[in-house]
Amino acid sequence: MALPWALAVLSFLPLLDAHSLACSNFTVPITNADLDQISGKWFYIASAYRYPEYKQSASSIQGAFFYFEPNYMEDTILLREYTTIVGKDQCIHSSSYLKVQRENGTLSKYEMGREHFGYLMLPKDPSTFMLAFFPNDKQSMGLSFYADKPEVTQEQMRQFHEDLMCMGMDKSEIIYIKEKKDLCGPLEKQLEERKKEKDPNGPKEEGK
Repeated sequence: MALPWALAVLSFLPLLDAHSLACSNFTVPITNADLDQISGKWFYIASAYRYPEYKQSASSIQGAFFYFEPNYMEDTILLREYTTIVGKDQCIHSSSYLKVQRENGTLSKYEMGREHFGYLMLPKDPSTFMLAFFPNDKQSMGLSFYADKPEVTQEQMRQFHEDLMCMGMDKSEIIYIKEKKDLCGPLEKQLEERKKEKDPNGPKEEGK
């Protein structure tokens, strides 16, 4: 799933005993309350992918954030992305729709000729969420981590590390991208202010 990528760089935590991990569960089924929780502005904090296409895509992103706007009746989410590409001094803005498979606990996006699925994971901390990819395929599995601020606490990062190890992956597989290199601030301000003028009841902002 071609979602954006961004990162707050934190020091690695000590390796945890697998038997003591507090693993997050897949969110099944996805409810309206869950969609409320993930609506608004989010930053991509970190990701670890074994599927080559996803890994290559994550490596090409310098920084990014996005907005989720759920449509509860149609089971869709409007995705507005702001992405800075490695090696290019420009911001790329795009809009698309995700489908919500409530009973399966997945979000999906049609891109490059096929549907890409991510399993929604909601940790206890409502200011973060994760998407798991190919969780039963050791060769292709992946996990991405999002937060409502560009920097996260050690406890929030610890949860991501634990869930990564619950899947059988290692912290050395995580891709880190420095959020400070993001170039999309000016374009976001321009487009979001224009959107607010048309829709005063828009999505929640950072720090919701």
